[in-house]
Amino acid sequence: MVSVTENTEQKIIDAACKVFIQKGMDGARMQEIADEADINKALLHYYFRSKSKLFDRVFVEIFSDIVKLLGEEINHSTEIIELIERMVNNYIHLIRERPFVPDFVLHELNRHPQLIVQQIHQYGMDFSKFQLLIDEGVLNNKIHYIQPVHLIVNVLSMCIFPFVAKPIIMGFMLNGDEAKYNQFIDERAGHVVSFIKSSLLINNPE
Repeated sequence: MVSVTENTEQKIIDAACKVFIQKGMDGARMQEIADEADINKALLHYYFRSKSKLFDRVFVEIFSDIVKLLGEEINHSTEIIELIERMVNNYIHLIRERPFVPDFVLHELNRHPQLIVQQIHQYGMDFSKFQLLIDEGVLNNKIHYIQPVHLIVNVLSMCIFPFVAKPIIMGFMLNGDEAKYNQFIDERAGHVVSFIKSSLLINNPE
């Protein structure tokens, strides 16, 4: 059975997540979070003494889901192209469901970059697996060689930027049309995978 303490704490985290999404870290107020959680401000401060500590907790919960997802894709993939396809499709889907995540991550990178590194290590993301899969692909004459760090940065940036730059993409390139932006996001995973495959595969069937 879930205790009252656990229920209250989760209510606060859920409420804080909503407020942080709407207002950002700097714009959010503890009273707003307390109101959203339907508790008084004193009780909120009993669980979380500061807005910064509450933000850190919310961030850890959100970011841990991303790291666990990517870690599972890395651990279960047997070829580099398979890994890229799974990473791109699942990562874009996750961010689409939680479009506030990139802003959260960028904010926390400026505040506590080491916290993100700790989260990645904690959930067992194996960076060396990229090197292993790349080496196997090169050895089997399937792909051109690329340094793992460049491959990862290429993939993540192509997935994240469309969400971070939504105001520019939708407002300037798509004439403010939300439906066109959503269609663009629908097409994004396929485009990113195709782009990466065309640069990596020696004999690209597409």
